[in-house]
Amino acid sequence: MREADPPGNLRPDRRMGPSAKSETNGTASSNRNPPAANGGDAQPPLATNQAITESADPSKKRKMGMLPLEVGTRVLCRWRDGKLHPVKVIERRRIHNGGPNDYEYYVHYTEFNRRLDEWTHLDQLDLDSVECAVDEKVEDKVTSLKMTRHQKRKIDETHVEGHEELDAASLREHEEFTKVKNIATIELGKYEIETWYFSPFPPEYNDCVKLFFCEFCLNFMKRKEQLQRHMRKCDLKHPPGDEIYRSGTLSMFEVDGKKNKVYAQNLCYLAKLFLDHKTLYYDVDLFLFYVLCECDDRGCHMVGYFSKEKHSEEAYNLACILTLPPYQRKGYGKFLIAFSYELSKKEGKVGTPERPLSDLGLLSYRGYWTRVLLDILKKHKGNISIKELSDMTAIKAEDILSTLQSLELIQYRKGQHVICADPKVLDRHLKAAGRGGLDVDVSKLIWTPYKDQS
Repeated sequence: MREADPPGNLRPDRRMGPSAKSETNGTASSNRNPPAANGGDAQPPLATNQAITESADPSKKRKMGMLPLEVGTRVLCRWRDGKLHPVKVIERRRIHNGGPNDYEYYVHYTEFNRRLDEWTHLDQLDLDSVECAVDEKVEDKVTSLKMTRHQKRKIDETHVEGHEELDAASLREHEEFTKVKNIATIELGKYEIETWYFSPFPPEYNDCVKLFFCEFCLNFMKRKEQLQRHMRKCDLKHPPGDEIYRSGTLSMFEVDGKKNKVYAQNLCYLAKLFLDHKTLYYDVDLFLFYVLCECDDRGCHMVGYFSKEKHSEEAYNLACILTLPPYQRKGYGKFLIAFSYELSKKEGKVGTPERPLSDLGLLSYRGYWTRVLLDILKKHKGNISIKELSDMTAIKAEDILSTLQSLELIQYRKGQHVICADPKVLDRHLKAAGRGGLDVDVSKLIWTPYKDQS
């Protein structure tokens, strides 16, 4: 995990440099008239000095007239890749001890997910590209006329993903309330992690840019010294609750939200920094949390988790899922998904994740469903029904149907769905799906369903 950039990726303010200095000390002084030859009073300087000062760079004068930029302004911004990208100004704040036009701007990169929103400095913005703020409804209408259908669908998915259950008014209210990340970075164990989204920490943490988490009990503090004092007293070396799985260095702990309320709430505060669409912060009594850890001689270090309702009328086997950024792209997300389905098999039920799914969550599930189903179809001889696939995998029939349809492996003939499993087509799809996650060794799972525990 690389060390996080300073909050907002601030750069030093660029004041007048050598070129500005040479304009006053060089060009201006060379345009003065020499003293009069008869020893009389010197003639007044030519007006060209004033003209040069005022008109040397008319574009600079025009740019200064734009400042400070209004909220809603669209402009190009230089991102970490060194390239200019279109952004929209979401918020602004005055720089301490700065001039009347010295502001930092919180921007949303319109091509990307909100997790990349950040505070920027003026020298990152290309003022030549400024578009003034306009009425958003008019702007949306004009923009939609200019975009192709594919471009519009891509933008819509970026803005609405994870919020499909919200109407337009509710979505705007959500984005207004959560538009600015309140915490820029956190320290968790040996990692310093840049956050992605707003999380509703208690008011006393409003002035914090960075928080320090105990990686075992998940209590959070404002200062490093507080964390160090806490770690000397904290007795936990793993999540509270029961260890229900251990294989090699991986362990899974089941935490009851009612029995370990503070831990569960802290976990939700932490998770919300990386999940845009969930609203579970305080109501943790009805949930079980399955926390995946990497274990060593210092303790069990959280990698990610998923939660599920103790009693779900909609047959959801997962509510929230998160792999922490330092552990992503290592197969842990697929492992968590596979684990949730192994629990469903133990319960004798089919399951499905709670909607809406985040963009990363949907990708993970699509990949998991694809690999599991194609592996079965490749090995199976003869016909197989969607009901049989569902019984074998604990995947809900609707999820199987949508996955096979997206792969164009299913047809509707004579009033029923028929799976078309050509071996070459299956191999091509399996190759495109990429590698699977870590395998769940079911023999290492020791677990009793919650209803039986009760």
